[in-house]
Amino acid sequence: MRTEQEMFNLILNIAKNDKRIRAVYMSGSRTNPNAIKHIFQDYDIVYVVEETKSFRERKDWINQFGERLYMQYPEENSYYKHDVDNCYGWLIQFCDGNRLDLHVCTVSHVLKEIKGDRLCRILLDKDKCLPNMPEPTDKDYRVRKPTEYNFFDTCNEFWWCLNNVAKGLWREEIPYVMDMINYCVRPQLIHLMEWEIGFKTNFTVSVGKSGKYMYRWLENQTWDTFLKTYPSGQMKCIWKSVFIMCDLFNDIAKDIACKMNINYNEIEANNSLKFLKDVYLLPKNAKKIY
Repeated sequence: MRTEQEMFNLILNIAKNDKRIRAVYMSGSRTNPNAIKHIFQDYDIVYVVEETKSFRERKDWINQFGERLYMQYPEENSYYKHDVDNCYGWLIQFCDGNRLDLHVCTVSHVLKEIKGDRLCRILLDKDKCLPNMPEPTDKDYRVRKPTEYNFFDTCNEFWWCLNNVAKGLWREEIPYVMDMINYCVRPQLIHLMEWEIGFKTNFTVSVGKSGKYMYRWLENQTWDTFLKTYPSGQMKCIWKSVFIMCDLFNDIAKDIACKMNINYNEIEANNSLKFLKDVYLLPKNAKKIY
């Protein structure tokens, strides 16, 4: 596996030797001073160019980066929006284990985007076409202190969406249930856990995408309990994980309400939990709920 220095040398030497490339900058986790370093970190690189057409038409120019295992052209994928005249990319997994997310972007496109990227580091600027950028920081990604409405809305969304989880579990519609848990209910729990960490750290940290770094600031017991909310595809396991999730949400919500000096709607929480438990006990041949 090529070292970080070898990859940087390659990326910069290619840019220096190609007259079409006027500047280079990097973003992502490698510029984040608080990101955990590991062997799977991507190289998120932008080559600043005057036009993208020549790069798009002669795609074999990327061969000089090394032997590829597989790759994606995101701007040619129907799942993604694109403006190929101003931004075009190659997402490359190399045979040696490195990954390069490379884009060629026009100067005009970059100037619109770069100032909003606080994790940007300029590596090369032949024409001084890029603005002076401050030292990279994850400040824009840090947990933000919730308002009273943020808290109320999050709690209401969690307890209301459990209704769908309950009826899905009774009908044994596992794909539906898992979507409700992971896309509707779990995000609300993660919001609370992020805020809990925010109050602990005076809102000076980022917990990473999907809360992947939360374990760094949570008590071991809390983190272990959170991991138990991820079930297998078996009905008994899902029911158990949902009840664990409810207890964890309840405990953290009460604590945050206390820190914010606001009232937590325990009546709503208790009624939602009661309905969940009633559905859990509801016979499969039931003709009515109550």
